[in-house]
Amino acid sequence: MTTASARVVPPPLVPPAPTLAPEELDRYSRHILLPEIGGTGQRRLKNARVLVIGAGGLGSPVLLYLAAAGVGTVGIVDDDRVEASNLQRQIVHGVGDVGRLKVDSARDALAALNPLVEVRTHPVRLSSENAVTMFEQYDLVIDGADNFATRYLVSDAAAVTGKPCVWGSILRFGAQVSVFWNTCGPTYRDLYPDVPPPESAPSCGEAGVLGVLCGVAGSMMAGEAIKLITGTGRPLLGRLAVFDLAEATWRELRIQPDSDRPPIAEVRHQGDPCGLSIPATDAPDIITVEQLRTSLFERSSGQAAFELLDVREADEHARAHISGSRSVPLTRLRSDGPGRLGVPSELPIIVYCAAGPRARAAAMLLSAAGHRDVRVLAGGFDRWTALSGRP
Repeated sequence: MTTASARVVPPPLVPPAPTLAPEELDRYSRHILLPEIGGTGQRRLKNARVLVIGAGGLGSPVLLYLAAAGVGTVGIVDDDRVEASNLQRQIVHGVGDVGRLKVDSARDALAALNPLVEVRTHPVRLSSENAVTMFEQYDLVIDGADNFATRYLVSDAAAVTGKPCVWGSILRFGAQVSVFWNTCGPTYRDLYPDVPPPESAPSCGEAGVLGVLCGVAGSMMAGEAIKLITGTGRPLLGRLAVFDLAEATWRELRIQPDSDRPPIAEVRHQGDPCGLSIPATDAPDIITVEQLRTSLFERSSGQAAFELLDVREADEHARAHISGSRSVPLTRLRSDGPGRLGVPSELPIIVYCAAGPRARAAAMLLSAAGHRDVRVLAGGFDRWTALSGRP
C-alpha cells in the first residue's frame, strides 16, 4: 500500500425508479437540491437494494442513514439478540429491545423512521451455503461484521456475485473504511491476504470500543453506498481511510489488486466465526453442562480437585458467572501467560466463555504452556444458564 491513489469513479450502480411520489419529493427535498444527486439520484436510491451484514455497532448507523436517505430496499443479516451491553453503541436498538432478535428490533426502528422503505430481515448466520444466494438479491453489500471469518466470507461472496462491498472495521479508538469490488478494484483479500492467527488480534467481545466511533465509521460507510448507487463523487475504491479518534487524524492508503492472486471462483467455509480456526485434531476436550454440574458437586464434597476458569472479560464475570469459577480473561492469558496469573499446573482445568470460541483459544494457550488436562465447557456460559436457569 502507498499514500498515492488513482482516481476510480464507476458509473451509477442502479438505474432510476420511474417516479417519486409527492411525499417522497417533500421528504427527500434536501437531497434533490444537491446537483450531484437531484431527482434522478434520488430515484436511483429508491430503486436500490442494499444488504447490510450485522445490525450491531457499525450496522446501526448504516441502517438508519440508508433508511433516512430513501434506499428502497434494505436487507439485514444477523442471528444475534440485543443485549444491554450493546446499547452503548448499537443505536438502532433501545432498552425495550433487549432480548429481541436484532433484525426485528432494527426493522421496527427503520419502519418508524421511514415507512416508505422496504426492510427484509435475514435472522441467520451468514455462511458459505447461503451467502451467494442472498447477495444475488441485492445491488450492493455493506459489511459491518465484527470478526475476520465473516469479513473474508463477505468479500469472497461479493467477488463471486460481482457486487460492490462497502467495508468498515472499528477497534478501541480506530476505524477503517474502504470499498471492495473485484470488477474494478481490489477485494478484502488484497488488503489482508490471509486470515490472521487468533493470537494476533482480540477475538469477539475482548476489546472495547468508544461508542461514538461506530457513528463516525458507519456514517461514512452509508455515504459510500449512496455515492456508489447514485454515481456521485469519488468512492473509496482502491483506497483505505484510517481514522484515529483519539488523535482526531485521518490517513489514506492505496490498495492495489494482487495480480498474482487467483480469481475467486467459489465461497469456502471460513472457520470459526470469531476468527479462531482450530484443526479438529488439535481441538481441546469438552465437558458438558451436566458433567460440569456433577464435577462441581464432587469438588464441593472433596471428591475432586480442578480449576474452573472464566475467560470472559472481568466485567462479564462481575455481572454473572458460574459459582466457583475464577476470572482469568483471555486477554490477560495472552499478555501475561498462565504462570503469572497463578493458574496451577498440577490441577485439571476447565475453561468457559460466553459460547465457546474464547474458551477454545484459552485452552490452546494453556496446553501450549504445559497444562496437560484442559477441557472446555460445551456451549459456554450461555448454555449453562439456558439449562440451569441461573449461574
